[in-house]
Amino acid sequence: MAEHPLHVSFSGRLVIIGCGSIAQGVLPLIMRHIGIAPERVTIVTADETGHRETAAYGVRFMVAPLKRENFRSILEPLLGAGDFLLNLSVDVASLALIRYAHERGALYLDTCIEPWPGGYTNPDLSPAQRTNYALRESAMELRRQLGKGPTAVITHGANPGLVSHFVKQALLNLAVDIGMESGADAEGPLPRGREGWARLAQRLGVKVIHIAERDTQVASAPKRMGEFVNTWSVDGFVAEGCQPAELGWGTHEKTFPARGMRHDSGRGSAIYLTQPGAATRVRTWTPNAGEFHGFLITHGESVSISDYLTVRARDAREEQVIYRPTVHYAYHPCDDAVLSVHELAGRNWRMQESKRILNLEIMDGIDELGVLLAGHGRNAYWFGSQLSIQEARQLAPHNTATSLQVCVAVLAGMVWAMENPDCGVIEPDEMDFRRNMEICRPYLGPVVGRYSDWTPLSGRGTLFQEDLDRSDPWQFKNVLV
Repeated sequence: MAEHPLHVSFSGRLVIIGCGSIAQGVLPLIMRHIGIAPERVTIVTADETGHRETAAYGVRFMVAPLKRENFRSILEPLLGAGDFLLNLSVDVASLALIRYAHERGALYLDTCIEPWPGGYTNPDLSPAQRTNYALRESAMELRRQLGKGPTAVITHGANPGLVSHFVKQALLNLAVDIGMESGADAEGPLPRGREGWARLAQRLGVKVIHIAERDTQVASAPKRMGEFVNTWSVDGFVAEGCQPAELGWGTHEKTFPARGMRHDSGRGSAIYLTQPGAATRVRTWTPNAGEFHGFLITHGESVSISDYLTVRARDAREEQVIYRPTVHYAYHPCDDAVLSVHELAGRNWRMQESKRILNLEIMDGIDELGVLLAGHGRNAYWFGSQLSIQEARQLAPHNTATSLQVCVAVLAGMVWAMENPDCGVIEPDEMDFRRNMEICRPYLGPVVGRYSDWTPLSGRGTLFQEDLDRSDPWQFKNVLV
């Protein structure tokens, strides 16, 4: 990248919570694209991880683990009106930090709704209480309580986050290719709000949205026994993998999953399975990898996108859902991470003795991350990023292909919040996707859209008979492995 445009100047202080792979990768992007002096940036983290990588930027590095009983006293001298709290931590509750930032008059952003320790895996909590649906409902209740105030962007990494913007662009592309009026031209007006986007998806006939990701990055040192290897946070991946598998549940679905459960409160846009996401596989497709099996890991976008694209009809007595797509993650991490998950499952979901986040030892590969919109008149359309490790290293220091897709989305969300500082708690689906895409695109490698004739029925029933719904290839029962 020949030049680094300054997207926004920020006069407040920036507090970054956590210093794992994402904080290390996003700091150079912040210093490039946001006008802020290094002495006004403080990293607050639980240990020395990342100290060496961030020292060259002249920011303050503070080891102070945040807990329920101390986070307010630690953050009080660091955060005030007009400042920014960037939460990139694990095991620090997002809702507590959102409320605190609101009280202090500070902006806020996170990449997922994180609970206090044990919130994902506490056996005393019911499976329903450990879902992202429940976490999002709590965040929406907090939004109602807080009302308007400093912007707090929740769940804005690559996914959740960036993929919500991919969905909107994919819907517009699909409308153009089908020859349907979308309400938007290249720079013109967009569909009007939530209802406009939902009606567009309904008119296009989109039944299913997969967040379809295939990470092919390979390292010089293979995974060892007793080691969990990944291209991004091991703790984050294991935590979400141990949550129940979860998906937005579409109105076209005929067969409810055998281990499926509905929630008894809230918006009702999602269901969950009574099994870990890392033990649940689904069929999907990306342009480079072709068809593959991915893990049905729970993610916030599965809940928020399905809710955002819901069409409801009201009568005198009740509100009826007349359209909603099925939305879920279908994730094939790097091969070493797949082996790590298999070993983790064999240990009955007890973490391995050691963990390693790949970076400098990666030799080759890409992270192909996008959205697969399916069931419409053109069958299936994938839109997303095909970022290689080589290009990621050229674009930004301390990054892999996987981390950079997250880091640039964090940057874009921060810039948007600084430009729109009075929106209160807000989700990616409600933000200006064009502004976010404008900031992200230079760091995403090839951004492509591809049609496919693949369906979950392709090549099925040859070696063994299967219980399939051949009348509708995009039924979840056909997608589930």
